[in-house]
Amino acid sequence: MALNLSQKQEVVAELAEVAAKAHSLVAAEYAGTTVEQMTAMRKKARETGVFLKVVKNTLASRAVAGTEFEVVKDALTGPLLYAFSTEEPGAAGRLIKEFAKTNDKLKARVVSVEGKLLPAAHVDVLASLPTREEALAMLARVLAEPAAMFARAVKAVADKQGGGEVVAEAPAAA
Repeated sequence: MALNLSQKQEVVAELAEVAAKAHSLVAAEYAGTTVEQMTAMRKKARETGVFLKVVKNTLASRAVAGTEFEVVKDALTGPLLYAFSTEEPGAAGRLIKEFAKTNDKLKARVVSVEGKLLPAAHVDVLASLPTREEALAMLARVLAEPAAMFARAVKAVADKQGGGEVVAEAPAAA
């Protein structure tokens, strides 16, 4: 379906707004993907905070102009599916990687993070980034470890000096 000028402007404005706030971009070839697979991918994208859209490359190029994803403009060729991670950087990579396992037609072509254009193979690296909850759990473990080590050291010293038991002294008779 051909879009008129105002519809194209709306698409570009929507994509530009998403690109300005996104953490990462994965563009993938989707030719040969069935409607059921695309529907499932769109549903999963909504659940994981990924903006997923199929648009013409010229519209996508105009939308990313002036954002950190401007570096991908020259790499946008062929029919592409655009996945922008809006909540956490690795979400788009995980989505594309997960669906590429069951669909050999879906292949990552462009990966961009923090204004850098990366090879398509970096989708695995992007997918391996921890989620926000995993990162917070790792931080909590790192922060708790020194206290745990101190407690173990105090217990070891107490055990070495007499078992760690405190004996109460009898009051002196007056």
